Amino acid sequence: MKKLLIAVLLSLFLALLFLWLTPTNVDPVAWVVPVAPKLEGPYAPNSILKDAQRLLLGVGHGPEGVAVDASGAVYTGYEDGRIVRLAPAGDRYREFANTGGRPLGLVAEADGSLLVADSAKGLLSVSPDGAITTLSLSAGGVPLGFADDVDHKGGTLAFFTDASTKFPNPHYLLDVLEHRPHGRVIVQDLAKQQSATVIEDLYFANGIAVGPDGEWLLVAETAAYRITRVWLKGPKAGTREVFADELPGFPDNLSFNGRDRIWVALPSLRDPMLDALSQWPRVRRLLANLPQPVQDLLSFHGTPQAFVLGFDLDGKLIANLQYRADDAYAPIMSVEEHGPWLYFGSLSQPSIARLPLELAVPGSAPPPGGWRQTPAIPRHGD
Repeated sequence: MKKLLIAVLLSLFLALLFLWLTPTNVDPVAWVVPVAPKLEGPYAPNSILKDAQRLLLGVGHGPEGVAVDASGAVYTGYEDGRIVRLAPAGDRYREFANTGGRPLGLVAEADGSLLVADSAKGLLSVSPDGAITTLSLSAGGVPLGFADDVDHKGGTLAFFTDASTKFPNPHYLLDVLEHRPHGRVIVQDLAKQQSATVIEDLYFANGIAVGPDGEWLLVAETAAYRITRVWLKGPKAGTREVFADELPGFPDNLSFNGRDRIWVALPSLRDPMLDALSQWPRVRRLLANLPQPVQDLLSFHGTPQAFVLGFDLDGKLIANLQYRADDAYAPIMSVEEHGPWLYFGSLSQPSIARLPLELAVPGSAPPPGGWRQTPAIPRHGD
């Protein structure tokens, strides 16, 4: 027994030594972790998201981003590169395009086209007939590393995030472990076909939402548990400020309903072990050298839980939507308000989902009668 224990300890020592000596481009830094709020008071658990209805079940895997056009048709992109369009009635779908990459953020344009942030292909435009045009592969002479989310509120300027210029998808965990600001926001002039960096030094720049009249935008800094406001116009133009911080989870995609609400998807709660390692960069370097399958097991997703927050335009929390159970639609990566609905996307679910807005915001207009009869598995075809 003693020899076995010695052998195990020696093997562990050699494994750690190997991980320490193995070359890596991950260079973690110590940082001060913001306070993790308790799930009580404004963040008290509830089961509002229990009634989330699945749509497009089984059509594809990982429909992370969702977009809704003026007719009520819903678009989402899958890990195999496909983008599909669900008809407004929810009873049928068709393949809209295939980027050959990983479509993440989507915007439905007024002319029937889509803007797509594809982590492998950059910023794309997809015409109504499915033709794909590459709009941006770099900005400021720096290639895109991880195009993540995009927003466009009309006019010629679209804004999108480059989550990490150092670690491409799917190696987001390495960016989190290193905790250096490799993220940025880029503006795309759709008329001039030019890209420029708006602001950089962001901690994994994830979701983005452009505010009223393009005066400001919000960007989720996932690795810092906060949402940052970047001013685009007026006396504060070019500056940034905290919109919401010390969040209870990792903020992902953002959306603005065009009037008075910002929605934030939280794929998971904060992970106590990751926070505890904030002052131990050498340990995080060892973790970064673990084989990819092991990293996947230790990917710091935290406790799976359906979680969405709503804020007013001043950063005040006005909605707290949760549901924690085996049948929860989780993790939620994106949320989009359209008409009487909130639509959700997920990195790992085989469907998108929706929830009547009146359950999230009491007093909102109810959905049309018979909505529960919408089939989870629609038929394929126009």
